[in-house]
Amino acid sequence: MSEPSGDQILSALVDICGPDYARVARSIDTVGGRRAGFVAVPATVQAVADVLRLVADRGLSVLPRGSGSKINWGKPHEGVDVLLDTGRLSGLWSHQVEGATVEVATGTPVRALQAALALQSQRLPVDPPSRTATVGGMLAVNESGPLRYRFGTPAEYVTSVAYVDRAGEAADSDGEDGRPGLAEISGVITAASLRLEPLPAARRWAGIAVPTPLQLGKLVGAAEELEPSAIEVDLPVGGQGGTLAVLFEGSEAAAVEQAERLAAAWGAGAVVTAIAPPWWGAYPFRRDDVALRLSVSAADLPATLYALGDAAGFAVPVRGSAGLGRVHAVLPARATPAQITGIVESVRHVLLARGGRAVIVSAPPELARELDMAGRLDFF
Repeated sequence: MSEPSGDQILSALVDICGPDYARVARSIDTVGGRRAGFVAVPATVQAVADVLRLVADRGLSVLPRGSGSKINWGKPHEGVDVLLDTGRLSGLWSHQVEGATVEVATGTPVRALQAALALQSQRLPVDPPSRTATVGGMLAVNESGPLRYRFGTPAEYVTSVAYVDRAGEAADSDGEDGRPGLAEISGVITAASLRLEPLPAARRWAGIAVPTPLQLGKLVGAAEELEPSAIEVDLPVGGQGGTLAVLFEGSEAAAVEQAERLAAAWGAGAVVTAIAPPWWGAYPFRRDDVALRLSVSAADLPATLYALGDAAGFAVPVRGSAGLGRVHAVLPARATPAQITGIVESVRHVLLARGGRAVIVSAPPELARELDMAGRLDFF
């Protein structure tokens, strides 16, 4: 039996998705620095199943894509025949306002979901730093931002999911403990049922300069006593000229009162504002950087940051949750694979005694192929 030609594959994808929603991949359709073969944009669960069945029958590789903001995270893909774009799998339904639940298609942008929920004074308590993140992309790597400190990860708000497996069979999962095992699902998640929280009436940030990581312990300790929603630190030049910011949410009076109490406890130099710092909820790294995720207890974070700087031998920008001890550090892509591996292994040795972890989340494609990149389970 002869191998299917590109024209045959494209024709089959067009039959499934429609003439305007299947095409040969373009220069923007790259994974790991390599152009995919085709792009399919199905609009229904049945169409997703048909695409996956076609791919399985033809022996092709497939990769789901939401906005593409995290498509190169983790271990690099060696080649993708079909990119399955989830952009048409969008929308929400079964929004039970009183029950605080909603079902949402996973191609829906998180920001669009939040805007719709806000009309009913509700929200999904997540804030993924990828600005264009879709619900599916967020769940695929359990992407969380500052709100993780108080509310946990996105996976904790998923009660069930609908998905299509690699063989093209539709299925659903609510997990043994009431939550689906998102990391174990192999296929395309098409919809998720989510638990919601009330939308807070007001938000206030208390902020203070952090000259070095050494000051973090006392400052974070004072913030934790007031039950904030997030405690974030930005150390843009390896600890010099950094900032600690703490978010309080609730009624106008409560948010203001808590923020002002913390500012008073911190003392001179502390400020209270209704506007988030410009770096808040954004990754410190770009696509051409090497992103290292550090996870350790909040108490051990300062020592870990000093160890990272010593191992690197240069200033390492760091940003993330000082309250959770979970931050991202930026290593320059100009460093060699051997240098990066040496830095990471040195930090891992320090973290071993502290019960912490260090994984490389993202790196330029050619460099990523020579590094020990995060696996799927590392994101959960």
